[in-house]
Amino acid sequence: MPVLPPAELRRLREDARGALRLEATPYRARVVVHMGTCGLAAGAMPVLGAFGDEVVTRGLRDVQIVTTGCAGLCSEEPMVTVELRGAPPVRYARLTAERAAEVFAEHVVGGRPVARYALDPGIPFFARQHRVVLRNVGAIDPESFDDYLARDGYTALEKALFEMTPLAVVEEVTKAGLRGRGGAGFPTGRKWKACLAEERTPKYIVGNCDEGDPGAYMDRSLLESDPHSVVEGITIAAYAIGAATGYVYVRSEYPLAIHRLQNAIKQARFRGLLGPGILGSRFAFELEIREGSGAFVCGEETSLLRSIEGAIPEPRQRPPFPVQSGLWGQPTVINNVETLANVPAIVRQGATWFAGIGTPTSAGTKIFSLVGKITNSGLIEVPMGITLREIVEKIGGGIPDGKRLKAVQTGGPSGGCIPAGLADVPIDYESLGQAGSMMGSGGMIVLDEDTCVVDVAKFFLQFTNDESCGKCSACRDGSAALLEVLTRIAEGGGREGDLEFLEELARAVKDASMCGLGQTLPNPVLSTLRHFREEYEAHIRERRCPALVCRKLIKYTIDPDLCPGCLACLKACPAEAIRGSLKHVHVIDQEKCTRCGQCLETCPPKVSAIRKVSGAEAEQLVSLPEPVPVAEWRKQRSSPLHEERPS
Repeated sequence: MPVLPPAELRRLREDARGALRLEATPYRARVVVHMGTCGLAAGAMPVLGAFGDEVVTRGLRDVQIVTTGCAGLCSEEPMVTVELRGAPPVRYARLTAERAAEVFAEHVVGGRPVARYALDPGIPFFARQHRVVLRNVGAIDPESFDDYLARDGYTALEKALFEMTPLAVVEEVTKAGLRGRGGAGFPTGRKWKACLAEERTPKYIVGNCDEGDPGAYMDRSLLESDPHSVVEGITIAAYAIGAATGYVYVRSEYPLAIHRLQNAIKQARFRGLLGPGILGSRFAFELEIREGSGAFVCGEETSLLRSIEGAIPEPRQRPPFPVQSGLWGQPTVINNVETLANVPAIVRQGATWFAGIGTPTSAGTKIFSLVGKITNSGLIEVPMGITLREIVEKIGGGIPDGKRLKAVQTGGPSGGCIPAGLADVPIDYESLGQAGSMMGSGGMIVLDEDTCVVDVAKFFLQFTNDESCGKCSACRDGSAALLEVLTRIAEGGGREGDLEFLEELARAVKDASMCGLGQTLPNPVLSTLRHFREEYEAHIRERRCPALVCRKLIKYTIDPDLCPGCLACLKACPAEAIRGSLKHVHVIDQEKCTRCGQCLETCPPKVSAIRKVSGAEAEQLVSLPEPVPVAEWRKQRSSPLHEERPS
């Protein structure tokens, strides 16, 4: 394996920088197709093929086609960026193969941007972010070593190896105030210092990419779009704590992330940035990937370590902590991959710079996957201390369809719901905790007024109950009991005293569970009870779901004044619960209706004759005896002698 001297690395970096500047290449234009998992799922491959076909068909040699990872705005994929020499880049959204051909003809060849497909360059989604970890995401080819090198890649590793001692690296990370981005927010420098102080060897470093939270995909996108930043970060961490071997634990559901990380490790090893004598120093480090099978419990660090060892992934009591006894009983540091990707920036630009971002207790930035009832969904990186309101209204573009914000669920299944009334809460570890939620790994689900919080709590309890390893009875039996009561409430069987029982049991589960997953699983229940208790009470006392979500508590009805007798709902009903004929007012047989909602979805928007009702209105609902002609119904309604029909 060749040893790459620092001087040679710097020469390669300068050459690579030139290749990234379009003006320094022989190309007149560059087409960048964003190829993360979201882009591929939305159809990026045919778009890439369409641009390639145009280049070949036209015989153009001055147009470069390149690929990158996700640009972040996942709701607008497939996305493409077109660069022309001497002109600002233009980013296009929701392209198809046909639209790609238009863009190529009008913009790449003709030099005229296609405004109808282009994104506003000042869109707040991008303009209001502060990208540290994601600085390369969507800007470089994740499979190109040179692209990463050109963006100051491995300068931090060189600085650490030749200008800093391991203790100096630890102190720099400590001074920066970096906290674990995997959920708990434990100070990274403190963890590293404890491991460095351990005299036993060998030591290990583990990068955790086992994000299992519904709606969260920060770590996956990072590995897909900028894998070398994680390789560099974990190598610096290994140097700081004295580890010679490291592992990145990635769930097997992330095939693209695994492929690109494998490629980055091979490239780093080929260039002498992994292995013995890195950059001619005395430091040696080997890095491997370990694939997980998708068990949520492996997000807990001791379970993850057992999985790497080949044992059943179950948590164990602490102490001893992994820094004292981790992999195979040896000192081990486990950091989330986002945490590790911050390290090169801290070493390169200094602790003071990093600590100047965010808040005094929550320094730096945080990546969130912004999903749910939001106009702009995707991956964002914002400074700690930004408010939920700014994220939702500015970066996210607000709630679509004129709906109102109800809450934001943060922290995944272990987090909680923050109501709209607390939208000005700053995003930091302490403030989120005081609001009844947590930072978690970075999932952020926006809920609008049509969301039922009882249903949300039930969803997350179902998830954690399914994923419980079952080792301790507090988590195993407690989650099942919580879920049983929530399900009964959602189905109209709630009883007085249920809410007090939920609170008491939730606190018991928090206090008695062995690991962090069990200790936090009641958070969705406690936070929704705290902020939306009246909604629970409506389910129990009125048998009413205010959001009209819980199927057992709602009914569908057709407004005869609006029904045109078009047959759309009748044809869509899988239970054959709708009676009527063409141009006759339709009626729903409530005994046959399964509350599937197909009729509501099928009814033409300009008609909107079908609605949901709950509570007393649902209990009083009766069907019209038989369908009547629309014209006859209208005539009856317009007659001054008409008597109001039964409700």
